[in-house]
Amino acid sequence: MSASFRDFEVSDTMLIIGALLGLYALYLLAGSALGYSFRGQLNSLARLTFLIAVYGMLALALNLQWGYTGLFNIGIAGFMAVGLYTMAIVSKPPASATAGAATVSGLGLPLWVGIIAGMLAAALLGLLIALPALRLRADYLAIVTIAMSEIVRFTVMSNQFQNVVIFGRNLGTGGGRGLLLNYDDPLQPLFDSAPYAAVENALNPLVGGSVGPVLDSLTYAIILMGFVAGFYWLLKRTGESPFGRVLKAIREDEEVANALGKDTDRFKIKSFMLGCALMGLAGILWQLRQGAITPTSFRPQVTFFVWLALIIGGAGSNTGSVLGAAVFAGLLFQGPLYLKNIIRQVYDVSASPNTFADAIGPVFAGNITPFVAYTINNINALQLVIMGVVLILIMQRRPEGVLGHRKEEAASIPLSRPRSGGGTPEPKPATDGGEQGGDGQ
Repeated sequence: MSASFRDFEVSDTMLIIGALLGLYALYLLAGSALGYSFRGQLNSLARLTFLIAVYGMLALALNLQWGYTGLFNIGIAGFMAVGLYTMAIVSKPPASATAGAATVSGLGLPLWVGIIAGMLAAALLGLLIALPALRLRADYLAIVTIAMSEIVRFTVMSNQFQNVVIFGRNLGTGGGRGLLLNYDDPLQPLFDSAPYAAVENALNPLVGGSVGPVLDSLTYAIILMGFVAGFYWLLKRTGESPFGRVLKAIREDEEVANALGKDTDRFKIKSFMLGCALMGLAGILWQLRQGAITPTSFRPQVTFFVWLALIIGGAGSNTGSVLGAAVFAGLLFQGPLYLKNIIRQVYDVSASPNTFADAIGPVFAGNITPFVAYTINNINALQLVIMGVVLILIMQRRPEGVLGHRKEEAASIPLSRPRSGGGTPEPKPATDGGEQGGDGQ
């Protein structure tokens, strides 16, 4: 860890909990300023938790590929789509007589089978890409992955694959209309349980109505945070294993790893496939309860969001991946929308100009009010611009991210020196990606 964290001996778990509590407190204050009801506050916290969980899982999966192994994958959205569509085709019930995208049939297998199939499909796609691309330089891998992502997106949107008869089954992707996930809600048994109903009944008087939908969303978001913890544990164990140490050796100098007798191509393929499988699982969990799949959800900007979250936290750090996801989701993704609503409470933007030309013209005459009003009203469209500016500042000021790029020692014995004049050795910071020891940058 960095020196500031080392001095206080703050654990990785406490860092994550502290960051989340700070974001939740900020959102509660913003909700109070906007006059949100109790139901509105719960809804905003559920949305925030959901976004942190989704981007946390994706950032951790990308950290395995880039932070551990140095594999430049910019086709994350494609692997998410493959996992989600495979799950849907496997687990959707047979076609019904109803109209619309629900007429696209599925195999009707249990949901857990569909989830496993989705992860395997994403991993196999990663294998097909890795076999030719990983033998080339990193920039070629980037080109191949982004091309694959766009091929997947246009394939699932194509009318040619809207309905496809395979082995007598009317399967397909639904085309541009999307695909209805008309299976039973996997969490319905939990929602129907007596303890859950008791909690819901206790909260109903506080909102003056039914809190059910909001409570269901919050519950699912909390479950997704459990998956984030699972991703974190898996990657931490991977980083501490001999397999993980080889991955980091490949990241630092592949030629040296080859010279030591390691089949670096095989290790890179395994790392890439595991990361792609986790991305497929994250894509499944992202829209598992949405009710429908919309192919426009898998645009390239989703990949950009995940990379931004990883860069904010620091590549090579699992803790940084989660923290980066929290900062991105809370401040850059949802933050501008909250800021817009807060400003509207104190600043009248109802008469803002309709075009940028009308807004910028009065600025040259010394009147910035129309430009400010126009900016506030169009802050949604400026969201990507804000993210781009933040990315530039991070790369200029702190390219290693919030926690920096973790480095782990390969020695099996402690290498710390005792304090001058005797006494106990200097404490060594815990690393979340490998053995105890090593200095963070």
